[in-house]
Amino acid sequence: MTGNGMLKHDYTFWPRSRELLRFDLKLRNKPIAPSHFPGLCWRSHSSLCSPPCSLTVRNEDRGKRTKPDSCDIKIEGTANCEERPKPTVEEVRAWGQSFDKLMHCPTGREAFRAFLRTEFSEENMLFWLACEDLKKETKKSVIEEKARAIYEDYISILSPKEVSLDSRVREAINRSMLEPSSCTFDDAQLQIYTLMQRDSYPRFMNSAAYTNLLRDLSEPASES
Repeated sequence: MTGNGMLKHDYTFWPRSRELLRFDLKLRNKPIAPSHFPGLCWRSHSSLCSPPCSLTVRNEDRGKRTKPDSCDIKIEGTANCEERPKPTVEEVRAWGQSFDKLMHCPTGREAFRAFLRTEFSEENMLFWLACEDLKKETKKSVIEEKARAIYEDYISILSPKEVSLDSRVREAINRSMLEPSSCTFDDAQLQIYTLMQRDSYPRFMNSAAYTNLLRDLSEPASES
């Protein structure tokens, strides 16, 4: 029983995501009530243990992580095994014209992701890529599994790779996770895309990584 007389509840959900969602709501001081999850089968409990302090891992520990999460394994594995052609000087110049052109170019995304890694914000690109991958799925069981993995890896405040989202988007995701779809993270994906465009993209354009790449590609072209 909570201080306001409300029974604390558990809910039927994926085991791991159920705990993360419960802790996310608890740590944000939002009482967990049946009204948050309409149509869900509830089991009332007289008490609910507080999450251990060791679980409240935040973004400052990102750099200490060595083991990739579930979504990373597929995305990173694909990127590492795939032989991408070297970008042309025209492509690299186009990256500077707009963020959309950068993100539509596979080699552009690779270069930008490498830059984000140096700023300890690679999770933004990984989350965006995971959402793109989710949109391609049509099988319900696969969608649910991938949505669960995305939630655990990038949405939960217990994850060291939690992306920065406002409370409105987070609450919408929590509701949608009861019956996830390929569109569950659309608002969050757009918010992270806008964040990368506004904050990281200008720094990438002015970085040594971009200017050196453009210079190296331009020199052979000018010599020929």
